[in-house]
Amino acid sequence: MDVVDVIAAQRFAAAKMQKVNLFESERMFCDVYCFEPGQTQALHGHADSDKVYVVLSGHGQFTIGEEHRHLGPNQATLAPAGVEHGVVNDSRERLTVLVFMAPHPGKGPHPSPLPAGEGISKHNEADRQ
Repeated sequence: MDVVDVIAAQRFAAAKMQKVNLFESERMFCDVYCFEPGQTQALHGHADSDKVYVVLSGHGQFTIGEEHRHLGPNQATLAPAGVEHGVVNDSRERLTVLVFMAPHPGKGPHPSPLPAGEGISKHNEADRQ
């Protein structure tokens, strides 16, 4: 059985928010996202994958489609496939978010393309750095 200490795995950097992979399979991945105050995850989307955000600590603004909400510890939200989403740490404290995504966008069969003009990027290994 794989066990991860989520707090010990957290990593913060002044330059940009950090994505730390905790678990990964052919079907899904689980990361912890670490935001210093003022850091963001730009609006983006995934054509064929759903993403769940669970706030572990801190507070931030989450955007799913046209809706913006401030979330704090123990609150979660879903970004359905094809819907733009992003995060802004607009607080004065660190924000840590547990993230689950399935199906895994970088594994298995190639995802179906989006209609032209949708403006939604595919999640790939470069995005995870």
